[in-house]
Amino acid sequence: MMKARWTVRALALAACATAAIAQPLAAQDRPAPLQLGEGEIYRAPGVDWLVFSNWYDGLFADAKISGVELIQQGERIATNGDVRLSSTPGQWDAIGRLVERRVDTKTGVIEAELEYPDHKFRYLIRSVPTDRGLQVTVSLPQALPAALAGRAGFNLEFQPSAYYHEAFLVDGKPGGFPLYPASEMTLTPERNAASGRADGPGAEPVAMAMGKRFVLAPSNPGRRVSVTSDVPVSLYDGRNQAQNGWFVLRSLLPAGKTGTVMTWTLDANSVPGWLRAPVIGHSQLGYAPGETKIATVERDANDRSAGAVRLLRVGEDGRETVALQGAGKPWGDYLRYRYAKFDFSSVRTPGVYVLETGKTRTAPFRIADDLYASAWHPTLDIYFPVAMDHMFVNEAYRVWHGDPHRDDALQAPVNHEHIDLYRQGPTTDTKFQPGEHIPGLNVGGWLDAGDFDIRTQTQYAVIRQMVQSWEDFRPTRDTTSIDQERRHVEIHVPDGKPDLLQQIRHGSLQLIAQFDAVGHAIHGIVEPDVAQYTHLGDAVTKTDGLVHDWRLKPGEVKNGRSGTPDDRWAFTSKASALNYGSIAALAATARALKGFDDDLAARSLETAERIFAKEQAQAPDTFSHGNTTGGPLESERFAAAVELLQATRKPVYAEAVAREWPAIAPNFARDADVAVRALPFMPASYRAGVEQAVRGWAKQSEVIAAANPYGVPITTGGWAGNGAVLDYGNTTYLLHRAFPEIVKPDAVFRALAYLHGNHPGSDISFVSGVGTRSKEVAYGNNRADMSFIAGGVVPGVLIVKPDLPENKEDWPYFWGQNEYVVNTGAAYLQLVHAAHALTQQGTKPAG
Repeated sequence: MMKARWTVRALALAACATAAIAQPLAAQDRPAPLQLGEGEIYRAPGVDWLVFSNWYDGLFADAKISGVELIQQGERIATNGDVRLSSTPGQWDAIGRLVERRVDTKTGVIEAELEYPDHKFRYLIRSVPTDRGLQVTVSLPQALPAALAGRAGFNLEFQPSAYYHEAFLVDGKPGGFPLYPASEMTLTPERNAASGRADGPGAEPVAMAMGKRFVLAPSNPGRRVSVTSDVPVSLYDGRNQAQNGWFVLRSLLPAGKTGTVMTWTLDANSVPGWLRAPVIGHSQLGYAPGETKIATVERDANDRSAGAVRLLRVGEDGRETVALQGAGKPWGDYLRYRYAKFDFSSVRTPGVYVLETGKTRTAPFRIADDLYASAWHPTLDIYFPVAMDHMFVNEAYRVWHGDPHRDDALQAPVNHEHIDLYRQGPTTDTKFQPGEHIPGLNVGGWLDAGDFDIRTQTQYAVIRQMVQSWEDFRPTRDTTSIDQERRHVEIHVPDGKPDLLQQIRHGSLQLIAQFDAVGHAIHGIVEPDVAQYTHLGDAVTKTDGLVHDWRLKPGEVKNGRSGTPDDRWAFTSKASALNYGSIAALAATARALKGFDDDLAARSLETAERIFAKEQAQAPDTFSHGNTTGGPLESERFAAAVELLQATRKPVYAEAVAREWPAIAPNFARDADVAVRALPFMPASYRAGVEQAVRGWAKQSEVIAAANPYGVPITTGGWAGNGAVLDYGNTTYLLHRAFPEIVKPDAVFRALAYLHGNHPGSDISFVSGVGTRSKEVAYGNNRADMSFIAGGVVPGVLIVKPDLPENKEDWPYFWGQNEYVVNTGAAYLQLVHAAHALTQQGTKPAG
């Protein structure tokens, strides 16, 4: 669990709270009432209420980011204030559909009209500020459908980690929030059917407490919230049902009534004059001596202090000397904060440094010549070995996981849409019948993210990124023993072979296996149902490792086969985009593995050329679904041609590159890295076209750099944008290398500084184990332990609309902020190598 961090600000705040309890506030010191202000947010000092400013994530329905939400003293601690059909809704439970949101700025009223169309049930949630807080009502134009009686209720969910070590009062009676869930449970046979689970009856938590007035954390002014209701309110602990559950306050809607059927008054404690402490955004890793070094000071919008910044050098005896100080250059407002930039590029002396402004002080960081020489080591040494599927992975005394999914895989059923964006079309496009075992797929590949699927589109992206790192930088580091024959990995045990090449081989084995098994690239291999998809713990325990035989009874084992239908499914509908993407990766593999594994290199190139010729001779298969069937067809086809051209130098592929270029040029930023890699093998006319596109890219890059204080693209979708930042940095490096007179390398360093802590909301490094303070609670497959995997890269800052930058450091279950994905790991490995190459060349990025 996260340890408490006592700061001067927190101690001062606690002292203020004690004084407030000791004597009543004078009239002029009482908290200001809520006002509907900018961004359609109800605001008071230190308190913001959002009412349907955000909507449920379309990917997994309930993403804990919608309905009535509370931001208290800078932290979003409550969400999903809405009518739900369960006391502790799960990730795939039904949600209402937003019909219309209406805002009256004159009266301060926000109304949200929603419906559950399957039940023909419509309702209205109305909010209005009063002198007691925010009044929220639920109104029904028609009586509650009989099927929803006892099921439909208004819920408001509170983040558990915000209430660790806190108490509550209900109608004056005391209670405590458990650190670990321990509520009583009741069986609900219908629960799993509603959630799509296939593992028998489910269960729901019994209410921890019930009353009409709850006060949460009465002793903590930064978390004190009261809920007063005209109908009974129950408190539940959703973690009993799922590790990502929240504390839930809930009032059932009455049957047989119309009009206003429930009224809550929500009062979050507001501290007069509260200001969020400044954040000094900086690289937790540090800086190379010649690198541009800019810290970004993020201040509360109401903090008008000048705030001088000091850079202190720490000596061997602990003494600190001022290396540089100044007010910083004001940048302006961005999102909900005010920014200034402190440039300390002139400080080049290697050493240990800290930054401070007022009472805010950073962790120590380095200025060092070899800063980027080893920053990528945790990613290659730890993160990627742990992500290896179909391998037993051991680290000294610790087994990360056994050899999982030896029973891969069953043919997915036709006309089936999976919960994780996979879909099988009307035919299998293979010789296998639905439910039949497809042999040969139980080899190679990486577990995609915090879950346990093999997503082909991710696999080939990682392989190509790794090959690029190998070809550009030749990292021969060997700290991991990888035995493919024994399916065994030992972390921190060298085996005399470059780890990067062994990882490239591991990923390529899965791609080759797909072509060998069914003749084309498949969407991926994934768990069949929610029960297995949500599995946490050792991946080897998710299946029995034995191929399923439908003729056997569940639990029966005979002749090495099992009657338990726990095998993963392979989704196999043909998609030319996936074929081309896999072709590109296999062509890249052929180059990298030549001289290391000549047999696999030859098989990879033969497969790539054969499938490319086949695709070119026929109309493309355009099956598409979610994000599992490849990127844009023209991009995948172009990448395949470029990689094959690099591998073979054959004119046929140069002709293909030239043929595809007109479709690529209008969206050059998307495929810029691919386009420049073809330059050495293409005529001058191609270079001229690319150069024109690069000039346009450079102008757009200037726009990106000026759009926010950090000089990198910050996305605003449901998945945070570190992937875009990595792509921006890597593309910058490749374009700089090809056209140094047009593209400067500064964005390489801006991107890494952003990833390492110079970003909105906090100064934490988004690469676990890299930098003094980094992500120690993340959405890996060990997230239930509130832990991390060294070298993993999380998505980063999610913008909670309209203006809150968020990355939870004490709650890993926000996948859009905290989920590791293998392709970002590969991109990070490449970007750090690029920065190291630039610093070793003595390149000083532009400011």
